[in-house]
Amino acid sequence: MKLDLISRYPETTPKLTPLLFVHGSFSDARVWDANFLPYFTRHGYEAHAVSLRGHGLSEGHAHLHTWRLADYVDDLAKTVQTMPRPPLLIGHSMGGMVIQKYLENHTGIAGMALMASVPPQGLLPANLHMAMRHPILFQQMLLFAVLGPRYGTLEMMRGLLFSKEMPLAKLEEYFDLVQAESQRVAMDMMWFNPLCLKAGPLWLPLLVMGGQNDVFISPAMVRETARFYRTDAWIFPNMAHAMMLEMNWREAADVLLDWLERTVGVQPASN
Repeated sequence: MKLDLISRYPETTPKLTPLLFVHGSFSDARVWDANFLPYFTRHGYEAHAVSLRGHGLSEGHAHLHTWRLADYVDDLAKTVQTMPRPPLLIGHSMGGMVIQKYLENHTGIAGMALMASVPPQGLLPANLHMAMRHPILFQQMLLFAVLGPRYGTLEMMRGLLFSKEMPLAKLEEYFDLVQAESQRVAMDMMWFNPLCLKAGPLWLPLLVMGGQNDVFISPAMVRETARFYRTDAWIFPNMAHAMMLEMNWREAADVLLDWLERTVGVQPASN
């Protein structure tokens, strides 16, 4: 299975730890290339973003609705093996769950950051919360999941993913990044393939982040993830689910960068 990898490199000798970003549902690696990949390369990091099978320019579109969560984990494992050194993994939404599932059977990474991630308990608590707090948006999301991008509208995307201040021009630009998603993966994250990690501190550095205005992975769910791993949660005000594309995306990027500098060091890679 050929996977598309967007890779950006700093102009100077890169820092020791490469970064590997994993996208969420209904999207691909390009969501990271708009802001985060250029930002981190400017600060000296190799920055890579993979499109999981059936997403973006990766192979597997014809069989998208047959893929399971385990297939996405295999894609991540394959991509990690191509890295020059153990990478630090950053996952958004579904991508966060892919990384957590990866940790069940793999080591060899420098750490992980979870951004508005599906919590260890799976999607069911998040879906129930959204259904109660935002019933119309929840119904729209379900229709979008079944019918695909042809059902979506700019205003629906704004309500699901972005803060109210997101300009229409940006919404139109980002709408091109939306695609269909495997519903088998959604069911796996609901209850068919639960996370087997035990609650408690991990053996690697962990950062947990979320947005105060996220209608999908609520701040409460982000804090539950942090409690599961016995760490703290960063909750950004005036930020919704698509943290890497929000107008104030730099706030999340700055916190991630500061954590990286304190966690994995600033030594340049040796040639």
